[in-house]
Amino acid sequence: MATYIIGDLQGCFVPLQSLLKQINYQPEYDTLWFVGDIVNRGPQSLECLRFVKSLGDRGQIVLGNHDFHLIASALGLEKYCSKSDTLAPILSAADCDELIDWLRMQPLMVKHPDYAAVMVHAGIPPPWSINEALTHANEVETVLKSDQWQDFIKQHLFGSKTREWHPLIAGWERLRYIVNAFTRMRYCDPQGRLDFEQKGAPSSSFGRYQPWFVHPNRRNKDHQIFFGHWSTLGSLDGYQVHATDTGCLWGGLLTAYCLETQQRHTLECPQSAKPMKNNKTLSITKS
Repeated sequence: MATYIIGDLQGCFVPLQSLLKQINYQPEYDTLWFVGDIVNRGPQSLECLRFVKSLGDRGQIVLGNHDFHLIASALGLEKYCSKSDTLAPILSAADCDELIDWLRMQPLMVKHPDYAAVMVHAGIPPPWSINEALTHANEVETVLKSDQWQDFIKQHLFGSKTREWHPLIAGWERLRYIVNAFTRMRYCDPQGRLDFEQKGAPSSSFGRYQPWFVHPNRRNKDHQIFFGHWSTLGSLDGYQVHATDTGCLWGGLLTAYCLETQQRHTLECPQSAKPMKNNKTLSITKS
């Protein structure tokens, strides 16, 4: 029995199947965890979504920014659409409504029942403990499961103005920050103020905004944190974090990290989208 934590798929279904064959995945015994961004930009988003949903109790995902984008697209929010989107097959599928209803029921953060390990899409702000992060994630999950979910997605979810955390922040702004942190964060300051402009890999010198996981007073170091979202970061096992988005979409690797053996399994992927700018090699000291 093994738990494999798999990096961003973004519609790369064929590489996923090849990687599962490579690791000798046993569906009756093994569990697959996905760090979010199951869909978009790759060629087979519908197949990826259907497969992950079909896993039932043998699978687990957290929502990523592209997964939220799919939900918004299904609600008709065309102003957020991009030429690079590959969501049309999902939106025209006979089971689209079923898939969207299932997707919005998925969490922003999960904790493993037997290990001091959690999974999120982008990261956890330095001021939050693990228990606080789980509580904040649940605030958003509760709304997504409620009758208010469409209003939240259409009117209140998107926006980069909500960048700063304060315990007294309230209402839709509070929920927007929580989603931004869990699904979009790369760089932030020690207080959790987010920087959305920097997307490349960090260098050895940092300014006010640093990778969220390097801040010395980070309050969530007591668990191993698995995340994706940051393809330019590459493979990283340090700082009590494990980066799993190794750029399959861009012709990099698809990663499956076995929690029990602490071993990375990777598969070289064909390029499915144009390479991102500033795709640099990680050059920070691991600790």
